[in-house]
Amino acid sequence: MDARLQRRVQRYGWDLAVESYARHWHALLAGVQAELRTHAAPQAGEDVLDIACGTGVMSLAMAATVGPGGSVMGVDLSAAMVASAAARAQASGVSWARFARMDAEALSLPATSFDLVVCSLGLMYVPDPDAALREVHRVLRPGGRAAFAVWGERARCGWAPLFGIVDAEVQSEVCPLFFGLGQGASLARACTHAGLTVTVSHRRDDVLWHGDADAACEAAFAGGPVALAWSRFGSTVRARVRERYLEAIAPWREGAGYLLPAEFVLVEARRSHPGPVCREQNR
Repeated sequence: MDARLQRRVQRYGWDLAVESYARHWHALLAGVQAELRTHAAPQAGEDVLDIACGTGVMSLAMAATVGPGGSVMGVDLSAAMVASAAARAQASGVSWARFARMDAEALSLPATSFDLVVCSLGLMYVPDPDAALREVHRVLRPGGRAAFAVWGERARCGWAPLFGIVDAEVQSEVCPLFFGLGQGASLARACTHAGLTVTVSHRRDDVLWHGDADAACEAAFAGGPVALAWSRFGSTVRARVRERYLEAIAPWREGAGYLLPAEFVLVEARRSHPGPVCREQNR
């Protein structure tokens, strides 16, 4: 896998996905993001970094809690996502939330400058998540906190066949290790290797409801990581991959809609904080 190519695919793919992502995934991910905010536990006056901020949903939720006495910095590899997040903040009058295009593996930010770092479903897209976690450690103040969410086990995510279906049509270089951090204690171990002290590692079962086949396909193909490949498919290929995807998720069809199983892993960690031993929470 060429890391530079993967970054380009992610950058320009998410540029294309902004509108479809907002239309479908804001609602689909509301549950896990609410739980991640609980794990993050932002406090009034804190300085928060939101990595892979996307359209700014998590950033603005953090900003509402830290208030104008604090600050939120949202960063994302996609310029269109950053622009969308900045527009949402401006429309909401949240002047203490700022946004910038930035690579999670090389943050252009001062060391020890944040009380809290959050990353909601972004580490899976980073070619070198270990480098990104080292950057999290670097920018956290001593005793600072971090909260992460990633997708869980491939077998527990009903939409997972998507990658194989797209890769059968084109060498997409999209997330070849997408589910790696969701396997076992992989995310917690990666945090520890980056110098963070893990305090909680937790799995969450969820469901993704699509009202009909069109919604399921738009969310999967146009609103996510394969958006760049989808944009380059002609009508014949689009019809073929759509048919294959609907066949793959047919076991979860309910009436006209689809209720897909999903799993997430959430981890809390601290920098240079003795804290309790990591506790594995059961489902």
